[in-house]
Amino acid sequence: MTKRNQHSDVLIAGGGLNGPALALALAQGGLTVTVVDQRPAPLRAETGFDGRAYALSIASKRLLGAIGVWDQVADKVQPIHRIKASDGRPGEGPAPFFLQFDADEIEEGPMGFMLEDRHLYAAFLAALREAPGITLISGESVSGQTPGPAEVAAELHSGATLAARLLVGCDGRGSGVAGRAGIRRLTAGYGQTALVTAVRHEHHHEGCAQQFFTPGGPLAILPLAGGHHSSIVWSEESGLASQIAALDDRDFLTALKPRFGDFLGEISLAGARFTYPLSLSLAERFVADRVALVGDAAHGVHPVAGQGLNLGLRDVAALAEVLITANRRGEDIGGGVALEEYQRWRRFDSTLLALGMDGVTRLFSNDNPILRLGRDLGLGVVNAAPGLRRRFIRQAAGLSGELPKLLTGRPV
Repeated sequence: MTKRNQHSDVLIAGGGLNGPALALALAQGGLTVTVVDQRPAPLRAETGFDGRAYALSIASKRLLGAIGVWDQVADKVQPIHRIKASDGRPGEGPAPFFLQFDADEIEEGPMGFMLEDRHLYAAFLAALREAPGITLISGESVSGQTPGPAEVAAELHSGATLAARLLVGCDGRGSGVAGRAGIRRLTAGYGQTALVTAVRHEHHHEGCAQQFFTPGGPLAILPLAGGHHSSIVWSEESGLASQIAALDDRDFLTALKPRFGDFLGEISLAGARFTYPLSLSLAERFVADRVALVGDAAHGVHPVAGQGLNLGLRDVAALAEVLITANRRGEDIGGGVALEEYQRWRRFDSTLLALGMDGVTRLFSNDNPILRLGRDLGLGVVNAAPGLRRRFIRQAAGLSGELPKLLTGRPV
């Protein structure tokens, strides 16, 4: 699988989730693809329950259906029927004004779906192994790249060299592909760290996702399949988060309970614990000479709205459509015309959404009494306006804007 000078139409650096999704979409459109993933595939595929999960929008569900993955995970998802956002201080309960979205306000059914990382990755891995035209190289990474007039040569850490018409960076916020291509990044820290785990709770969550804004950062309580488990994404001031992360499970739970509340009854830890420093990261360009960026390599956002993976899959859908269409026309899929079309399609939309989430995070992550009053009243106003609520729901569900075919469930 690592033969020197092996050639593909597209070489994808990064095998997390966006990389496999893009590979499957491109292969369906007749392109040959090589995916280089630095993690050994079997180790990640055999991971047990740890609570890590994603909120998938309706549009993302449609994309997964179009590339043949949704049927493999459909029995493992938790539909999101309601979303409730409120403001307050730990131990004091929520403010009187809140914002609630209900799936009945749109025609498409549940507003989204929670799915554990282990199930989604395993489905991608199985699909990659079965799809014609895809080569998966695990336990390897791209260490160098040299663009040429017709292709790009990529060097692997093992010393092998691969060639492709286009190199796609799906290698995260610290993207080596972007760095070697000279693409600079705008970064801004939040002074927050995410504490991620899962809890078991006494009462059924009824498919309701909760977002509780506190001065230190938002706490997301996200329903998982089965009714009595939820994924926790607890954003807290980094100094305090470091202290909390160092606690044993019993003391960690003691710190969590005042923030979590008692609306789901008694809670207990049910998954592993992870920490992630939080920041905004935007690439100044999404493309370079025979290079395109997708997902966190292009834009890393705060998890406040659970849109990180959905944004990446929007990139996947747009890039796949651009490349497949260009190839059918006999055009150069790694040339400037195709890449600029992808950048025009995605950069404004993703940057606008990233900056919007940045504004929400900064507005709510403080204890300024004037801002508290203004944002609480704002939540109440939006909650009392059905038209506004519906617009927010459709935006979060990925149903607004110029959608690539895959996000509507249609093949390219």
